[in-house]
Amino acid sequence: MGTRIVSAVFSLLGIILLAVGVGVFAVRLIHAGPYAMPHGGPLYVAIAAIVLGAILLWGRLRVLSWIALVVSPVILFPAIYSIGGEVEEVISLYATDSEDQPVDLRLWIVDRDDGAWVGMSKDKAVEHSLDGAQLEMLRAGEIVCVIPALYEDRPTVGAIHGMKVEKYRVAQMAGAIGVYPTEAPPTSVALRLDPCPQQ
Repeated sequence: MGTRIVSAVFSLLGIILLAVGVGVFAVRLIHAGPYAMPHGGPLYVAIAAIVLGAILLWGRLRVLSWIALVVSPVILFPAIYSIGGEVEEVISLYATDSEDQPVDLRLWIVDRDDGAWVGMSKDKAVEHSLDGAQLEMLRAGEIVCVIPALYEDRPTVGAIHGMKVEKYRVAQMAGAIGVYPTEAPPTSVALRLDPCPQQ
């Protein structure tokens, strides 16, 4: 009886992990325009969730199954957070990294009277040379040219961050449990995405 219960738990958790891992890829299909392939952390946790789920469902290597069981909470939370982060409006900002490699930056966006804004750490903005660069942005299925203008003053950064928390439910939920800052961190900046001048 005990073995059956353990096997049932392994199978159930395996199905959950597989579903969540696939979900990291699938949720991005809800956005119009070119598919945004997960990369970095979201890609790694999605693959890990799928692998752990397969191990638990296979169930023949009992030691690996127990390891997968112990590790699964560490993988599930960031994978679910990645899915939640893509459920509402997300844009792609096509930039390059410090090695001049193309990067698809997936960002939450807010609008106010003076334009569209995103926020991120200053290190990330500097690494991708965003300030003043001419970039393509994918929003609502349309690709447009934008020039990010970086702002470091705390009132602006705080206001943009507050608007993100107000707009995005996952930010509110993550903030409630302390895994997302409800106020702008000292290292964060805001970027206004100005339209490129007409040619």
